[in-house]
Amino acid sequence: MRIQVWDYRKEYDEMRDEILAAVDKVFRSGRLILGESVSAFETAFADYCNVAHGIGVNSGTDALALGLRGLGIEDDDEVITVSNTAVPTVSAIVTAGGAPRFVDVDPDTYLMDSTGLEGALSEKTRFILPVHLYGQCVDMDAINDFATAHGLKVLEDCAQSAGALYKGRKAGRLGDASAFSFYPTKVLGGYGDGGLVATDDADVAERLRSLRMYGMKGTYYAEEHGYNTRLDEVHAEILSLKLKRLDGWIGRRRDLADAYDRRLKGSGLVLPTEAEGNRHAYYLYVVRHAERERIIEELKARNIFVNVSYPYPIHTMRGYAGLGYKEGDLPVTEALAGEIFSLPMSPTLSDEEQETVCLAMEEILG
Repeated sequence: MRIQVWDYRKEYDEMRDEILAAVDKVFRSGRLILGESVSAFETAFADYCNVAHGIGVNSGTDALALGLRGLGIEDDDEVITVSNTAVPTVSAIVTAGGAPRFVDVDPDTYLMDSTGLEGALSEKTRFILPVHLYGQCVDMDAINDFATAHGLKVLEDCAQSAGALYKGRKAGRLGDASAFSFYPTKVLGGYGDGGLVATDDADVAERLRSLRMYGMKGTYYAEEHGYNTRLDEVHAEILSLKLKRLDGWIGRRRDLADAYDRRLKGSGLVLPTEAEGNRHAYYLYVVRHAERERIIEELKARNIFVNVSYPYPIHTMRGYAGLGYKEGDLPVTEALAGEIFSLPMSPTLSDEEQETVCLAMEEILG
């Protein structure tokens, strides 16, 4: 038995007829770009998140960059975010013309530590970009209180948190705007790249629709510099199909997380913490251990494959050396990078497969 941290093929086998019918519907429609499928999905997903507007784009990275543009970022505006995230978070800030400023993360949740915001604030700070990492929301009350006190805008990075709840509110409706990814591995994943910006602000939404289409509002006339970043009709139709199953899939993820919690408690692993007031969507089940590399190799020998998210803090990467950070600046983030890894987690992971993972972990950890 080969157990992957994630594999879309089981899902495809279960939904194959529905997915092929959805693809056929698009191909027979006569419209392949920004047609009824995109429009319907934008409305359905915005309704799911309880926000007014959804603007589909071609990736989660573009959703972040356009979200910042739509909210009015200007060159060299500083954006406070975290280094314990995927590269696209920071790449998007730079692409939008901003300057990333990092705060450390909470040692229990691994999410943005709001107590560090004051130290990152400068006269150039205009945005906070909290990352709802692994499927759980940042403490948004603290983030929004700070933003309001200092006149900052908040863009949520929801790439990993579709369907997560914070004090009864969906991820994506907790800031001025939010950015989602529909990369295939995500909680709601397509069969290729895709993203969406969500907002309650009608003016921001109108500008985003223009920005994703070269900055045009009419045909062939650009009002401002824009981009070619549109959610594809085929992906939108598939996502609409899958959206109906999202809450059920999150329920299965939470059941798997509960089972891991029960079986691995006392094993020596540091297990995930679900913060008070959160409903964790468990995009990833992230554990921590000082002997990570040995554990990963021993799991691989048993045909069990896991993932590390993320092994390199962004502030230590050569590609972002120009930001002026050095090792030691974010001690919690740097400590996590050497110890965290993700156990297999997806709605299609069987009880038998999970039992195999847990037995292997018990053997490896003694």
